[in-house]
Amino acid sequence: MASITFSQVTKRFPGADRPAVDTVSFTVPADEICMLLGTSGSGKTTLLRMVNRLGDPTSGQVLIDGVPTTEQDPIHLRRGIGYVIQQVGLFPHLTVEDNVRLVPSITGEPAAKSRPRVEALLRLVGLPPAEYRRRYPSQLSGGQAQRVGLARALAADPAILLMDEPFGSLDAITRGRMQQELLRMQQELHKTILFVTHDVDEALTLGDRIAVLAEGRLVQVGTPVELLATPANAFVRRLMGADSIVRQFEYLPVTLALDAAGVRPHAAESITADTTLLEALLRLIQSEQPALVVEEAGRPIGHVTLGSISRSVRRHRSGVQA
Repeated sequence: MASITFSQVTKRFPGADRPAVDTVSFTVPADEICMLLGTSGSGKTTLLRMVNRLGDPTSGQVLIDGVPTTEQDPIHLRRGIGYVIQQVGLFPHLTVEDNVRLVPSITGEPAAKSRPRVEALLRLVGLPPAEYRRRYPSQLSGGQAQRVGLARALAADPAILLMDEPFGSLDAITRGRMQQELLRMQQELHKTILFVTHDVDEALTLGDRIAVLAEGRLVQVGTPVELLATPANAFVRRLMGADSIVRQFEYLPVTLALDAAGVRPHAAESITADTTLLEALLRLIQSEQPALVVEEAGRPIGHVTLGSISRSVRRHRSGVQA
């Protein structure tokens, strides 16, 4: 695992009216997915590409585990960082197996040694090796090709994974499946992932934290709940849809709606603290009774009712719109 720190990072391109990235500072802790969110031209991809030195800062520093990237050999640095892009970039004349083992082969690792890992990676991304390893890119669907690209990025077992709108060209159903696949893989692999997107729902679904960029500047960084519950300004509020009841129900946790009453009514069932307001609402409607809210270890922390959810949403809306 590795952390990524941006320290007063600025990037200016010759002839540009303003910096593409302007004095950006924040840290991506190890083992987290950080989403870079913003409109086109906000500096997301420029910031991402400075991590593996496809561009260097004009001023400031990008540090990996405290070591500036500019003090590291770019080739060696890139071999330790996985990189997944929207266009995938599979080599058409190579089989799926050979595409995945590309980085190990560059470093001189024999095919016989890397084959077990290639097969394990194909299984990890949902492509059975016996069925897919001898196929060529032209024989794959868009979602399958994206899975191969993800497996290839993981072939050298990098601590850091950079993803530049990797699912942007996929249809909505395949995109949703790939997002869930990534979350499942992250539970097993524990990578530090920096992920560029302009899709707010994707950012809310995948991100442990979200860094919102506008015109090259960092506007706000925080967890999805923090950005929805306490947007820093009107831009973040509009971008996140923080005043949308639907989005609040889909992503805010039930812990924001614990009943403040002193008497605890009989609860029909228990729900975990990370349950969304929407899921809690549906279960309360079905049971017609309050629910007990418990932590992961099973310790009760309160209860929730239809009334407490309603009051919580009204409080949140009035606070966001203030």
